Parts: sequence; structure tokens; C-alpha cells
Amino acid sequence: MFRKITDLNLRRYSLPGLKKWILLGFIGSIFGLLGIALLFELRPVTRIRDFFWFIIEWIANLLPTYVSGILAIIVCIILITYALINANKEVVKALAPEMADSSVLDALDKFHSLSRGVKVVAIGGGTGLNTLLTGLKYYTTNITAIVTVADDGGSSGRLREELGIIPPGDIRNCIAALADEDKIITELFQYRFKSGQDLEGHSFGNLFLTALREVMGGDFIKAVRAASLILRSRGMVLPSSPEPMKIIAELSDGRIIEGESKIPQAQGKIKRVYCEPASPKAQKEAVEAILNSELIIFGPGSLYTSIIPNLLVPGIIDAIKKTNAHKVFVCNIMTQPGETTGYTVSHHVSALLEHARYQNLVDVVVANDRHPEILLEKYKEKNQEPVIIDAEEIQKLGIRIVARNLIKEEDLVRHNSKLLAKAILLWHRRWQKYPLKKPGKTEITASV
Repeated sequence: MFRKITDLNLRRYSLPGLKKWILLGFIGSIFGLLGIALLFELRPVTRIRDFFWFIIEWIANLLPTYVSGILAIIVCIILITYALINANKEVVKALAPEMADSSVLDALDKFHSLSRGVKVVAIGGGTGLNTLLTGLKYYTTNITAIVTVADDGGSSGRLREELGIIPPGDIRNCIAALADEDKIITELFQYRFKSGQDLEGHSFGNLFLTALREVMGGDFIKAVRAASLILRSRGMVLPSSPEPMKIIAELSDGRIIEGESKIPQAQGKIKRVYCEPASPKAQKEAVEAILNSELIIFGPGSLYTSIIPNLLVPGIIDAIKKTNAHKVFVCNIMTQPGETTGYTVSHHVSALLEHARYQNLVDVVVANDRHPEILLEKYKEKNQEPVIIDAEEIQKLGIRIVARNLIKEEDLVRHNSKLLAKAILLWHRRWQKYPLKKPGKTEITASV
């Protein structure tokens, strides 16, 4: 019993927050004793020296010098090794928590490698953009995600309507996608309340960003930066515009559908989409990121409600026209009911070019060329089908296409985040080595 109590007290005094203060107090006590000894002329320094010499002589007489010397060296090696191992763990934990079993040199090398990575701007929204960001963060930390501000459904829509703020949902998802692998914090940020009169349906991350905006004096960008720091995100997330937008779709049958969440529900063929206000202001930081980028990626994601809304912001398109960055469009694997039913790859690209009113918007399309029949059977009931690569039509648009297996092996047909990021960055490096010529003949590659 006494032993248990003693162990418990020792553990309390050795807690991380107490150890340095206990050590500081111990050092202070030594200085106090030293001062008292000096006042009474007890010659403490001489006595301590003599004491140590006595210990050394005693050990030398007790054991042969070759034995005591070897023991001293062994103790030295053990203590230094123990100190270095634990110091390595602490430094690695701070720089790269996911590399806890690696050395400091490996962690530092990865840290600097990521910080020198390609400057990427990813434009879109929804789960597709999250998938891309999840893969990109393993290759570079120079990532800027530019997301749509047209979301008007769910928790984001309620906060937008009640508080007049930028819908935080897509921004929240992107911050979580770029976050370090801290599962608990990420799950908390994505947690959605399942009960409560006013809380049900709300995401904790949405409420957190909304509250943080108020703390930051109404500055949403500062709130996003603060949230990114808290989650240790490997990049920055920005809205395409500092003001909420309303997306309006004109269908081929003449119907006009207002609201991002209502457009897919209309189950019509979209002729075009436009927004209110007609010429939304561009987010300044988003424009700067595009101008300084080396690689711009559109998608994957809902074509008319996640990607194209960003291209309706004049300042965003103007910045894209000015940059020399390589521009990649990641095409969806499956069609989306109410938006892209019956669409091929070239239909997706044509819609982008028409709404952006810029023929050189895309240099290359990255598309999936593997469609397992077992998985596709599940999608027929949902009126979804694979997006077909129509190479000849893409060739007419003067755009290259990279076709390869990008599917994630699971119950759903989705992009594999790491395969997708690797495919894009591999081609970007190739373009840097062999500069792109003017768009001409379509280049189709099944594997690299």
C-alpha cells in the first residue's frame, strides 16, 4: 500500500508540466546552499572538488582502471543514446507526427521537401476536391484550395441565410482534408449534430468557423487561417469570392432553377448556369495565389454546382489568363444525375470552356479509364454511368488527355487520392522538363 502511494506521488511530481519547475527549484536551492557556505567561508568549491577526487580515487582502488574506465564509457554511451533517442522522438513528433518511427533527418528532409513542392491551386468544391487535396498534401505544402461560395443547402445554407456569411461547408471540408493525420481533431471538425432543436444537422466545423469569424472581428479569411493552424493544415483554403453567390441554371426545356442545392433535383438538362450578383468580386488572396501558381487543377467535383461557379467570378478568370501555370482538368469518373447525365469527357470540357469564355482554360484532362462491371451495377439504379473518354472530340478541342486507372478499390466508384495526385504531379514534372507546345494533337496515355 505504502509503495503504491509513493509511486503515485512520484508520478505526479514527474508530470511534463512540473519537471522543469522542480528542476529550476532544485538548482535554486543549490545556489542558496552555495551562498550560505560562502558566507561562512566553508570553501564549498574546494570541498566539492576534494569530494569528487575522493570518489574517483576510491573507485580506482576498488576496481582496476581498465574495468572502471570501461564501465564509465558504457554508462556515457547509454545515457547519450537514451537522450538522443528521446530527443529524436520529440523533434519528429513536432515536425511530422505521422513519421513517429522515423529519424530527425528523415522528418526534416520530408518537411523541407514538402515546403519546396510545386505551388498548386485547386479550384472546385464538394467531396471531389477533398479527395484531390488529401492526395496532394503528401507531395507539397504549397497548396491553395479555392472553393465555391454558392452552397445553399444543409448546415451551410442555414448559416448563410441566418447570418449572411459565406457558406463554410466546403471550406471546412478542405481544411479537414489538408489537416495532419490527427484523427480525433479531424473527426470533431467534421462531426454533425444528430439532435437538438437548433443544432440538429449542423456541423461542428461550420459552427466553429462561424464563431471564429466573430472572434476575428468579422474577418472570415483570418478565421480560416486560424482554423488551419489549429488543425495543422498543409495548405490554405480560400473562397473564390468574399460574398455569397446564388447559382441559377437555365434548363434546355426553358425552366429557370435558382439555388445550388435545387439544380440537381430539377432532373433537367442544363443549358447554362449564371450567378447573382452577375459579376461577383474576387477574393484578393485567391487571385494572388493563382498568379503565383505553377499548377492549376479544376475538379474533380460537380461540374455545374462546384467547379463552374468559381469560373463565373471575373477576377478569377482574369488571373487564370495572366498566369503561366499548367492547367489540368480532372474529369469525374461517373456522370451525375441532374447535372451531367449522358456526358462524355469532351462534354465536361466544353461546358468549362463555354462558361469561362476562355479557350485556353485547360492544357490537359486527367480521366479514369477503368470501369469495373461489378461496381458499376450498383450505379445503374441511380441513373449513373461511366464518363466515356471520347478522344476524337477532345482532339478537336486541342487538349491533351491522360487516361489511366485512378479508381479506389472499395464499394464506391471514387478516385484514389494518392494515385490521382501522383498522376497529375508526374505529368507536371514532365511538362517542366519538356515544355508544352501549343495545344495540338491529343496525347493519350494509359499508364506512366
